Amino acid sequence: MKKLVALLLALVMMLGVCSAMADNIKMDKLTLEFVPSKDADVIITGTKNLPELLKAEMAKQGYDIGEIEITVGTNYNATGEAMGAGSIDVGWLPPSTYVLYSDEVDVILTSTRAGLSNDSENPADWNGDANKTVGDSSNQVGFYRALIYATPSPYGKELAAKVNAGEKLTWEDLNKANWAVGNNSSSAGYIYPTLWLMENYDGKKLADLDNVATGIQYGDQFAQAAAEAVDIIVCYADGRRDYEAAWQLPIGESDPTGKAGMGRKDTIWNELNVIGVTPGIYNDTVAITKAKPEIYNDQFKTAMQNALINIINTEEGKAIFSVYSHEGYTVAVDSDYDGTRAAQQAVK
Repeated sequence: MKKLVALLLALVMMLGVCSAMADNIKMDKLTLEFVPSKDADVIITGTKNLPELLKAEMAKQGYDIGEIEITVGTNYNATGEAMGAGSIDVGWLPPSTYVLYSDEVDVILTSTRAGLSNDSENPADWNGDANKTVGDSSNQVGFYRALIYATPSPYGKELAAKVNAGEKLTWEDLNKANWAVGNNSSSAGYIYPTLWLMENYDGKKLADLDNVATGIQYGDQFAQAAAEAVDIIVCYADGRRDYEAAWQLPIGESDPTGKAGMGRKDTIWNELNVIGVTPGIYNDTVAITKAKPEIYNDQFKTAMQNALINIINTEEGKAIFSVYSHEGYTVAVDSDYDGTRAAQQAVK
């Protein structure tokens, strides 16, 4: 009798699960896109297991998704525009890009990341092997900084020497340099370095420099720095950690993440010197297109929030999102990024 009761209970539970799954909302396809704040092949490789994990978690949240496609945008604005048009459903956008397209996309999550061992506003404190930056996973933070780096070119070394000796660089010092910077919607690659110039050089901006190339992705900036083709680059504060191994690998080889060797002899900490430190930048977003409100409603947003938070709280999920240095997600609202709006307005 006990066996029969147990069998009946198991059958009831099974029927309940099947009924619940049958009630799930069906979706043929979901498109995800990451912006190219890392090399595209590194992002694609690092996130290859995300579709299956996300399908499983979304099923628990009431959505059965047939296919999940992951792409990397050609630049930050391209991802924002694609989301605005509805051709990309969910995007990982830096704060400045989110703000630029916030009439067309909804923020649902903000990333958290490990703090760094160094958060000094004095650029000289970041330089040399003795000041090598490491992460601190026990200290989760909602912001990061951008750094302005002098490369190992002859003129870059002159700039670094002045800063390491405690001298303040003049506008003329900076204006003589060849700069490589990011897209104008990139927080760390353009907007906050512009704010740093404005705050320290009487309102001058990146656009006022005589020799500045814009729209250069981070991987290309580091490659140009290693080749001594430019004097100054800009990047997020833990950028040297990401390119540390590739910096000294022989040209023609690649590090475990696929970054091409740059052939330098000395360490990146000794050769790529910080000459400027920006204010803190609010962390990256996960956002959803507004182009399909009948699909991506509040119910879907809650489901996606729960699914991604659950995924990143697993070891496999942490490994996936480490490609963006994301270690956690928290629910976000649009007003969280009012400070970023103010920064963009200042840049304009």
